[in-house]
Amino acid sequence: MVRASNRPVSVPPVQSSRLAASRLACRRGDRLLFRGLDFELAAGQIVWLRGPNGSGKTSLLRLLAGLSTPAEGAITWGGTPLREAGAAWCRSLCYLAHANALKDDLSVLESLQFLARLHGHGDGEAGCTEALRRVGLFSRRHAAVRTLSQGQRRRVALARLHLDAAAPVWILDEPYDALDAEGTAMLDAALSAHARRGGAAVLTSHIDLTLADPAPTVLQLDAYRVQ
Repeated sequence: MVRASNRPVSVPPVQSSRLAASRLACRRGDRLLFRGLDFELAAGQIVWLRGPNGSGKTSLLRLLAGLSTPAEGAITWGGTPLREAGAAWCRSLCYLAHANALKDDLSVLESLQFLARLHGHGDGEAGCTEALRRVGLFSRRHAAVRTLSQGQRRRVALARLHLDAAAPVWILDEPYDALDAEGTAMLDAALSAHARRGGAAVLTSHIDLTLADPAPTVLQLDAYRVQ
C-alpha cells in the first residue's frame, strides 16, 4: 500500500490579501449561468462551492483564477481588479483544474517537474521529490505516468499543493476525485495546514467533505442561478 508521508515540513505563514467578487455574472455561450454573486474569501477559510451540474461551478473557479472574464461585476485581489493585479495574482494562486494535465510518456517525477515549470515554480528534483513523498508516491517517482491508477494520477496533480504551499489562495476543481480514504485524509490534512498558515481555498466536490478543521463554508451556487 502506498502511504503518504507524515514527516513535518516547515512552511512559513502565507501573506493573505482578500479575494472578493461583487455582483458577479457568468455567461457560457448565449446562456447566463448565474448573476448577482457577492463573494469574499477570508484568510483561514475553506469555501465549498456547491450546485447541480451545469450551474457554473467550474466557470466560477475559472473566473476567480483570472482565466475567464465575467459577464458582469468585478473580482478584486487586495482591492485591486484581477486584470490589473496580473503577475502578482498569478504568484499568489495555486489553481488545479479537474483534469490532471499529466503526460503519459513522462515519469511521475518528470511530469511534476513539467507542471512546476509551467506554473512558474522551480522544477528542482529535490523539491518535487519531497512533494511526491508527501502524497505517498515517492516509490513510483520513476514510473511512467501511464502505469498509474486514476487515484495515483490525482495524487501527482495534488503534489503541486506542496510546491505551492505558501500561495495564499488555492482554487481546486474536484480535488477529491478518484482518491481513496487515505488520499482523502491526506488532502484534508493539506487543506487544514494551509488554513492554519492563513491561507484560503475555494473548491468543488461532488462528494460530501470530511474536512472538519476548519469546517468548510458552503456557497450554494444555484441560489444565483438565472431561471
